[in-house]
Amino acid sequence: MKVNKKLCSVALASTAIVLFLILTLSTASATTAQSTSSTAKYAYITNSGSTTVAVIDITTNKVTAKVLVGKYPYGVAVNPAGTKVYVSKEASSVVSVIDTATNKVTATVKVGKRPWGVAINPEGTRVYVANEGSKTVSVINTETNKVTATVKVGNYPCGVAVNPAGTKVYVTNTLDNTVSVIDTATNKVTATIKVGNLPTGVAVNPAGTKVYVTNEYDVSVIDATKNKVIATVTVGKYPWGVAVNPAGTKVYVTNYGDGTISVINTATDTVKATVKVGSYPLGVAFSPDGTKAYVAKEASGAVSVINTATNKVIAIVGVGKEPVAFGKFIDSVSVQNPVVPDADFVGSPESGNSPLKVQFTDKSTGSPTYWKWNFGDGSDLVTEYNPTHTYSKPGTYTVKETVSNAAGRDTEIKTDYITVTEASQIPDANFWGWPLSGNAPLKVTFTETSKGSPTSWKWDFGDGKYSTEKSPTHTYSAAGTYTVKLIATNEAGSSTKLKWKYIKVAK
Repeated sequence: MKVNKKLCSVALASTAIVLFLILTLSTASATTAQSTSSTAKYAYITNSGSTTVAVIDITTNKVTAKVLVGKYPYGVAVNPAGTKVYVSKEASSVVSVIDTATNKVTATVKVGKRPWGVAINPEGTRVYVANEGSKTVSVINTETNKVTATVKVGNYPCGVAVNPAGTKVYVTNTLDNTVSVIDTATNKVTATIKVGNLPTGVAVNPAGTKVYVTNEYDVSVIDATKNKVIATVTVGKYPWGVAVNPAGTKVYVTNYGDGTISVINTATDTVKATVKVGSYPLGVAFSPDGTKAYVAKEASGAVSVINTATNKVIAIVGVGKEPVAFGKFIDSVSVQNPVVPDADFVGSPESGNSPLKVQFTDKSTGSPTYWKWNFGDGSDLVTEYNPTHTYSKPGTYTVKETVSNAAGRDTEIKTDYITVTEASQIPDANFWGWPLSGNAPLKVTFTETSKGSPTSWKWDFGDGKYSTEKSPTHTYSAAGTYTVKLIATNEAGSSTKLKWKYIKVAK
C-alpha cells in the first residue's frame, strides 16, 4: 500500500486504520502532459521536507536557484508561458505564486484545507487546486490571485489535471476510488468515474482523448469521450506520479514502493520498459521535446534525469530535503490562442525493395499536439510523432497523417506515395542447347532458363568463343567435345551453371 508520512492520505481495509492514516499518512500526485514546445528551460521541484522550491536548468541539469516559499511545499504547476509557478502548501492551506523572472513569491492565495494537486488551464487564466481536507477544488483567477469558485468533489481529492482544450478538469478522490470530472464553463461536476483502489496521480494525453490514473496496484486508462475505464495496466509497487510524453506515445509512472519507473506504450496499454531510479520516486514530468524525463525521489533528496530514447538514467541532480514535485513542474510554453494545424509530412525513402523501412517526418504547421498515422498496408494505426514503418510486401501505398491540437484537426493524404518492389534474389543460372550433337560445322541454339530474373549473361562455349546475349546461337566449326558455362547476374549477385562435355561435334 502507498504509505508516506508527509503525502496525501490513504486508506486500509478497516475503518480504524483509515482514520489513523488520515491523521498520519499522506500520498502524492501526478503530472499533466507536456506540450511540444522546446523553449521551456526550467524544472521547479518542491522540497516537502524544507521551505524551498529548487530551480533546475534542464539544459545543464544544474540547480540555479532555490526559492523560499514556506513550510511543506507539495503540489506544483508552471503556467504555459513559464512566467509563474503555483505551489500548494498543505500545513498552511495556501498556494504561493512565484515570479519566475525574479524567483520570488509575489502572492499567497488562501484555498481549502490541506491542498495538494495543482493544475493550470492552457490559457494560464485559471488554477485548479485539490484540497484533500475539505473535499473541494479551489478555482483561482490568475489575474487577481483570488478564489472565484469552490467545487465540491469526492473524499480526499489529491491529483488534478486539465485537458488540453481547457474544458475539463479531472480530480482523483483517493478514499472514494473515483475520479471527478469538472466542466470548466460551469465549475460543476458532470461525471464521476469509478477507478482502482486509492487513486492519486492523474494525467491527460495531448489529444485529450485518454486520462491515466495511478491506483494502489495499477493504472486506469479512461476514455475521455465516454468517461469510462477502457484498460487497466499493472505496473510496479504502489504507483504514484504519472505523466504523458508530448507525442502521446508513452506514459511514465513512478512506482513509489520499488524505486522504478514503468513505461507504458499508449498504443497497446502495456508496460514496455521498467527503469530503476532509486528510493521513493514521486513526481515525474517530461521536457517539452520529450527527450528527457525528470523524477523527484523523496528519500534521496535528488531528481533523476532519464533519456527517454534509451530509458536510462543520465544524470542525478541534488535538490533539497524530501523532494516531491507533485504536478506539472516543467513549463511547456504552449502556444496561446492555438490555430488549427495544417498537416504535412515526408517519408524517406519513397521507394525500394521489400522489406522497405521508411522514416516518416511530421512537417505540420500550427503546433499540433497529437498525431495519427495510417500507412496504407493494413497495419495498426500509430500515434508517434515521427514514426518509422517497415513495408514487408511489394505494392503501392497511400499514407495518411492526422494531426490535432486544442483548436482542431487536419489530415494530409498522399496517394500512391510509397512504392515497394519485390526484393531481388541471386539468380539460379540454367540453360539448355539444341542440338547437342552433330557434324561440323554444328549450329547450336542456347536458351537461357535461369530463375531469379538475371539482367546480364556471360557465355563460354568451350571453344574459345564467348557471348553476352541472353539466348545466343553459336556455331562450332571444329570436331570435339565442348563444356559450356553460363554466368547469370543481377543486382543481388551472380551464379554459374557448368555443363561438362555438353556439345559433341563430329567431323
